[in-house]
Amino acid sequence: MTPRTTFAVARRVLAQLRRDPRTVALMLLVPCLLLTLLWWVFGEVGDGTTFQRLGPALIAIMPFVVMFVVTSVTMLRERTAGTLERLLAMPTGRGDLLLGYAVAFLTVCVVQAGLVIALSVGLLGLDVGGPLWALVVVALVDAFLGTALGLSVSAFARTEFQAVQFMPALIFPQMLLCGLFVPRDAMPRAAELVSDVLPMSYAVDAMNGVRSGTSGAVAEGTWADLAVVGGFAVVVLLLGTLTLRRRTD
Repeated sequence: MTPRTTFAVARRVLAQLRRDPRTVALMLLVPCLLLTLLWWVFGEVGDGTTFQRLGPALIAIMPFVVMFVVTSVTMLRERTAGTLERLLAMPTGRGDLLLGYAVAFLTVCVVQAGLVIALSVGLLGLDVGGPLWALVVVALVDAFLGTALGLSVSAFARTEFQAVQFMPALIFPQMLLCGLFVPRDAMPRAAELVSDVLPMSYAVDAMNGVRSGTSGAVAEGTWADLAVVGGFAVVVLLLGTLTLRRRTD
C-alpha cells in the first residue's frame, strides 16, 4: 500500500459521492431525523429519561449501520460494473482500494458525527458528562467498523439486494444484544456471553462511557472499549483484503 494511491482512491470516491445527493442525504440527514423522532416519541414517556438512556447508544449504532449499508452496496456496484477490475489492473493494491474507501467514508462521517452531536446535545438536550470531542471520536471509530464490515461482506453478495440482506444476519442480532433495549447484565447468561464478543456492544459501552463521564473526562474503561471496536475494524478490514474479488460472475 502507498499513501498516494490510497488518497487517490479516496478522492475518487468522494467525487462520486458529490454527484450522488441521495446517498449523501442518507448518510448525513437520516441519523438526525431518527434522533429527532426518538426525542419526540420518548420525550414525555415515564420520567422523561428514556431519550437520555437511548440517545448515546443510537449515536454509536447509527454510524455503524449507515456506513455498513452504503459501503457494502457501493463496493458491490463497483464490482458488478467492472470498475473494480479496471482499478485493480492498475497499480492499485487491494489494501489501497479498501483503505481509500474507508478514508473517503470516514471523511463524510466527520460531518455526520458533527451534525448528530450538535443536534442531540445542542437542540435535543442530551446530557453528556464527558468531552464532546470524545463523542466524535467514538462515532468515527464506530463508522470505521461499519465501513470495514460493509467492504468485507460485499465480497459474498452478487446483487445489491443480497448485500442489504446481510443486515438481518449481522446487524440486527447485535442491536438486540448490545444493551440498547435491555442492560447486558440483565440478559440470560448465554445471551450475555454472546454479547461479550460482539463489537457493537463495546461501541455502545464506549459511547455510554462518554455520556457518564464527569469533569470533562470519560468514564473508566471507555478507551479500552473503543480500542476493542478499533481492533475489530482493523481485523475485518484485513480480512476484506483477502476476500475482495475483482468482479461478480
